[in-house]
Amino acid sequence: MEDTLVFMDEGFLDKLSKHIGNTNRIKFDKAKFAENIAKKQNFSLKHLFYYTAPPFQSAKPTENEMKRKKGYDSFIGALNKNKIITVREGRCQRIINGDGKMEYNQKGVDTLMTIDLSHIKDDFAKINKIILISSDTDFCPIIRDIKERWSIEVILYSYFDRRRNSKFSVSNELINCCSKYIQLTKQDFESASLNKK
Repeated sequence: MEDTLVFMDEGFLDKLSKHIGNTNRIKFDKAKFAENIAKKQNFSLKHLFYYTAPPFQSAKPTENEMKRKKGYDSFIGALNKNKIITVREGRCQRIINGDGKMEYNQKGVDTLMTIDLSHIKDDFAKINKIILISSDTDFCPIIRDIKERWSIEVILYSYFDRRRNSKFSVSNELINCCSKYIQLTKQDFESASLNKK
């Protein structure tokens, strides 16, 4: 089987697992998820690039914030032990929206993924096809660039629904700039579910 790289946007997958799981996040093995997605395309997973951000920490972290950070550090530590995974971390921004509610957004993650995509041939000279798991149109320029520069095929795994004002609306621009589009399903998550221990 031909080798591939998988670029995984955890912020997108986290929201999607909660949506598909009917507000309960589906806990799944990231490497297994990537391997399964690759196998569906008759590829072998060469490397997984995993993009995330640590949970928000106040200047004086609350007990809950410290607990979340401890859990996150343990999880990232486990991922870092797997040699086929590269973890890239942005940061978490907290803002207060117009309703006075707290919102948390990942920052810098897209830039990190764009940098890695631009270095594909330097680090993985034999790779000709990659899988992108995201819904962000900001990746269109780099996708077009690597397709034109190196003739790399970009296969998009994403999710959209047809409901008005949905947070899962994938732009036609993103779909059209990729070589192929596949919609993620609940089965994709469940086939890589973590065993409860």
